[in-house]
Amino acid sequence: MRKKLALLTAAAVVMGSSPQAGAQTNHPPAPVPLDRPQVQAGPPRPVTWQQGPSRPPAGKRPPNIILILADDLGYNDISFNGGGVAGGSVPTPYIDSIGRQGVSFDQAYAGHGTCAPSRAALLTGRYPTRFGFEFTPTPLRFAREVRQHHYGRLNPVYFPEREKDVIPVVDMGVATDQIMLGDVLQKAGYHTLQLGKWHLGESPKFQPQNRGFSETLGFTGGGSMYLPKTDPRVVNSIQGFDPIDQQLWARMQFYVAKDGGEPFQPARHMTDYLTDEAISAIDANKNRPFFMYLAYNAPHTPLQATHEDYRALSHIADHKERVYAAMIRQLDRNIGRVLQALQERGLEENTLVIFTSDNGGANYLGLEEINRPFRGWKMTFFEGGVRVPMFMKWPAAIRPGMTYHAPVSHFDIFATSVAAAGGAMPKDRPMDGVNLIPYVTAKKTGRPHDVLFWRTGPYRVVRAGDWKLQVTERPQKDWLYDLSSDPTERVNLAQAMPEKVAELKRLLAQHDAQQVKPLWPELGQTPIMLDHSLIQPQREDDEYIYWGN
Repeated sequence: MRKKLALLTAAAVVMGSSPQAGAQTNHPPAPVPLDRPQVQAGPPRPVTWQQGPSRPPAGKRPPNIILILADDLGYNDISFNGGGVAGGSVPTPYIDSIGRQGVSFDQAYAGHGTCAPSRAALLTGRYPTRFGFEFTPTPLRFAREVRQHHYGRLNPVYFPEREKDVIPVVDMGVATDQIMLGDVLQKAGYHTLQLGKWHLGESPKFQPQNRGFSETLGFTGGGSMYLPKTDPRVVNSIQGFDPIDQQLWARMQFYVAKDGGEPFQPARHMTDYLTDEAISAIDANKNRPFFMYLAYNAPHTPLQATHEDYRALSHIADHKERVYAAMIRQLDRNIGRVLQALQERGLEENTLVIFTSDNGGANYLGLEEINRPFRGWKMTFFEGGVRVPMFMKWPAAIRPGMTYHAPVSHFDIFATSVAAAGGAMPKDRPMDGVNLIPYVTAKKTGRPHDVLFWRTGPYRVVRAGDWKLQVTERPQKDWLYDLSSDPTERVNLAQAMPEKVAELKRLLAQHDAQQVKPLWPELGQTPIMLDHSLIQPQREDDEYIYWGN
């Protein structure tokens, strides 16, 4: 009997727009029960992966595909572009190697500014607003409680009148009529594997083993502890200033499940454990084409590092930054282990490896440099929230050391993977992704996309060519930038160029007309200061947006 698996997390995100600056609506007094039962996780136990053929097939075979997704990784968290955590003192050589041995996309965009809708775009090849997956699944109690926090002159708001339209958090999933990447690759003859974070629906019908994945190992909610809080192997950093962090430490659990079965605790730190099992799954499938979606929850909060990685970074004085840096070091090392496993098994040449992050780094970490040089954070559509690292290597088809400069999106990963596998794209619906392989192999010129869009509630954004318009309700403001000359969005040209604003608003209106109503409502909105993190006090001259979820 399959349990409804769930983490008591809203994993990751909430936040949006709000009424007048500083205003708050009253929270309804009635208590809210927990949205889901506590998971009773058993002790660690071995995992058995289905064994493929004992010998490789004769003749040419399609490439294996491994999609590695980090969670809330900031643009400046890796050293590829000369950056890195703690002033560049924590290099990420293995993540960097994917870009150096293949192609790096220097204008790659997340499908959304928060975890779940971004993942929905990645795995469907479509704007998540096309099928109503506009907001991150959030338990009702969590949504209320994080918006009881006061930040200063600008505070969250809550919309209690919308509670009547809320569905259970376990049913906040990608609709079952949506075709996922695993579905298409299964039909193309691939054995499909999902490891780690899902966050696209927790009820059985939404879980990955019922959405195109032959085998799964992970957690269906938006996050997990990396180890129990009191485990002697872990070093914790608790952000007392962050209401999301307070909720996670109070409610989040530590478990995984295989194929939707009985939950159990991993044998060690989640990042190490997922890698161990990814390598075991590669061993089991080395003689047949496989697609692996390896979705780490690192470096998302709660911040938990191993003692070994923490001790290795004694030069970092700030405890919080040191724990975060240790998590980045650990993530990079484990990605290196996956790459080494491919090499040792003779699979490297014909494996397409894609690496990216679901969105930018979060303001609630209290680390100021993670999205540099870009402005903004996760939970905004400024470049810091949606410009993400994205690398792709496939030695048999893509020459190393290339940088691709035109804008691309997460939903292009769907079309690119399907094309590499020789699969067939869905024909019965608009698909927004584009196969990038002809562009990075110089077989096709021009831009994959002339226009890209983002939306969460009343906050709407369009990038057309190098022009980017953001339209916010709170503050009621238009933000127009020429990214060719102002990639860090410092000079707002909206007042000086009203005709360009009107032109781009027409594009937004046309796009909105093709999207559908959200499957569940935006319950509240939270202020995000654009130029400093949550730990810093609000200032009178701060520019901000309100993020709705």
